[in-house]
Amino acid sequence: MHLYSFFNDYSEGAHPSIFAVLEQTNLDQYAGYGEDSLADEAKKLIQKHIQFPDAAIHFVTAGTQANFITLAAMLKPYESVVAVESAHINVHEAGAVEATGHKIHAVKGVNGKITIPEIQQVLDFNHDEHMAKPKVVFISHATELGTIYSRQELTELSAYCREKSLYLYLDGARLGSALCSSEADLTLADIAKLVDAFYIGGTKNGAFLGEAIVICNKELQENFRYILKQRGALLAKGRLLSAQFIALFQHDLYFQLARHANAMAGKMTKHIESLGFPFLTPSATNQIFPILPDTLIARLEKLYGFYVWSRIDTQHSAIRLVTSWATPEEMVDRFLEDLAKSSQDVSFSS
Repeated sequence: MHLYSFFNDYSEGAHPSIFAVLEQTNLDQYAGYGEDSLADEAKKLIQKHIQFPDAAIHFVTAGTQANFITLAAMLKPYESVVAVESAHINVHEAGAVEATGHKIHAVKGVNGKITIPEIQQVLDFNHDEHMAKPKVVFISHATELGTIYSRQELTELSAYCREKSLYLYLDGARLGSALCSSEADLTLADIAKLVDAFYIGGTKNGAFLGEAIVICNKELQENFRYILKQRGALLAKGRLLSAQFIALFQHDLYFQLARHANAMAGKMTKHIESLGFPFLTPSATNQIFPILPDTLIARLEKLYGFYVWSRIDTQHSAIRLVTSWATPEEMVDRFLEDLAKSSQDVSFSS
């Protein structure tokens, strides 16, 4: 049994404000399948935050579901997706996108982010009807490596996709953390203007479960509910999802929770850097990837839960530490104390 887990940001249940909304509405009767007044209220709150009143918004249970459903809606049977190798759809979704009949063109990326030259290489290679036709560029914000896109990067990527008649889709599992990063210069409104569709992740930012798919491109809005139903995502008690987003967006709770998660990760980063240990990627979000000697990792694993992310060389590995909206600062302090004690006779070069 670990003293504390830094495995992920969804180990806890939900923020008390979500409990309150669910309790207040529990015995009220609502229409089913997302056509209730709670869904209407949640949609209006999100539309206000993204400054996009014409956006279509749908609530689903999980990120993988949001991804493969939205991509299925964006793609014809012969079309494909371009994504970085580390993308969630390429690594951690058990082939869900491929199971819908669509190829993923995986490119290397830079610190988890896709680049325009890489997309162009895919377009140049897949150029005729004998190959799957690239149609969607998939990105994550924050990425699987904790990095974020700048406004300039996303603006340039958006312009390129529009020039090449490609859709741009953004996975927002940790969107709150990305938007509240100390390095962030993008807003929800910016994202809504620059991408064709994205989702706002609730599961990893204080909700029991649930994501809000936001479809900005009007071409993609029609008949989306048919795809939701076909993919098992149109819930009879859909109000359980939308009610949570009322709690998250009514008083900016969504951003408060993300800021806390980032602050806890930031505190860990500063302390780990002070001990002389490097990082796999530069991250200002709630996922950090310090590189530690394997001997030190073995000591820490006896006390705390975390993933060993990748091997660096014969003596060092990168671990992933994830903080959440509910991570107590005292547990962060205890981890850092134990790290300092355990590393007294260990240096990075050992």
